[in-house]
Amino acid sequence: MNTICSSTRTTDSNRHAVLAFVLLFLSLTSKAQETSTETAGRLTPKELTIPPSPVFDLMGVTPSQINRTSDIKDFKVDWSFKSWKLSPNLALQSQPVWEMLYNRKDLRKYQEASPFMRRLASLDLSIGSVQNEESDRRIGFATKINIYQQKDPLMAKDLYGGIGEKYTAEKAELEAALKEAKLKLDTIRTILDKPALRATIKSIEESLLSINARRRDEINGIAKVFVAENWNASSLDVAFGRIYTYKTDSAGTLKGLRLNRNTGWGAWMNGSVGLGKRALLTGLFRTTWYEEELTFSVEEEATGNKTEQSAVAQNTLFSMGANLRYGNPVYTFFIEFLYEKKGLKTPTEALQQAFEPGAGSKVVASTVNWDIVHPNQLSLGGDWRISRSVIINYGMRCVFSDRWKFQTFTPVVSISCMMR
Repeated sequence: MNTICSSTRTTDSNRHAVLAFVLLFLSLTSKAQETSTETAGRLTPKELTIPPSPVFDLMGVTPSQINRTSDIKDFKVDWSFKSWKLSPNLALQSQPVWEMLYNRKDLRKYQEASPFMRRLASLDLSIGSVQNEESDRRIGFATKINIYQQKDPLMAKDLYGGIGEKYTAEKAELEAALKEAKLKLDTIRTILDKPALRATIKSIEESLLSINARRRDEINGIAKVFVAENWNASSLDVAFGRIYTYKTDSAGTLKGLRLNRNTGWGAWMNGSVGLGKRALLTGLFRTTWYEEELTFSVEEEATGNKTEQSAVAQNTLFSMGANLRYGNPVYTFFIEFLYEKKGLKTPTEALQQAFEPGAGSKVVASTVNWDIVHPNQLSLGGDWRISRSVIINYGMRCVFSDRWKFQTFTPVVSISCMMR
């Protein structure tokens, strides 16, 4: 018994150590990426927050199923965890129109574009894969576009307009002063004056070397204020996507397609409204179209023999809900409620559209079965933006039946990282 307990503790310790290493690596990498980006040129905040990828949103594998809206302007990678095992639950997201037309050091082309083209630049694509609790492999894609954005960080022209000119002028003045001081050092005749002049030259050189750092710090300070003032700005997204769920074996080989709510097309609208400086209210309405597999027994009226059969019906799933988030640009806490309802309300109703028993036989109504949808889901959680590029989301999801009988409790954690 002691050996088993020791082994369990060791395994848990290893999992926590690996997860801690991943978080540390992401944090250090993001800071290095930010420094590299800042040194390279354009310095502005690109997004007010870092939302989960739309494909993960459609799969429902994020801590919050009613996620914040945001327009990212970079590549992004997401991980989703329902246990401490580092399962290959991964999603990638990018904005192709932005990358091809507007991702330049000079933002003038984007700022002078028409409102339609700026909205088109927010079009993003995401692909992802997760493994669910039944070891099924889920693979999907989604696309999303922002159709309303109250605050666009890249359009805040006045905030950064004079900074470049100011430091360019300072650099020219320092270079001229340095040239004059070095010329004077070469021609000075009194050796007692040389130490002071060398100190002056060193001070000018240090000021020249610090120009980029001071410019970066000033812009980052402005960006921090801008994001703090507008982190809960209102916006509206529309999206659609497709998910496939496959049965797998122990080796992970895809064996067959699941015909239930986890395989189908989805379209949704997701909007957020800021409430003061500390709160954000987000709403979701989504429709999913999918094929529903029904299992049932058919009885021959003459002999009473029963045979097991299956049929496939076209069904829809409606999801709607609200999320209330409280906090600031660094961390928030949320509570949300999500309600789901099938278009075909009962399995018998679905079977009547998908199957007709032959003459002399009948369907045993009590045996008709399908995957149950528990309509009421209540979640609590939050997020922590540990840097400009990395955010950790966490939540606890409680699922209830239509009569509010408790069904399941699932903790979920996800990490989103901007690949700057």
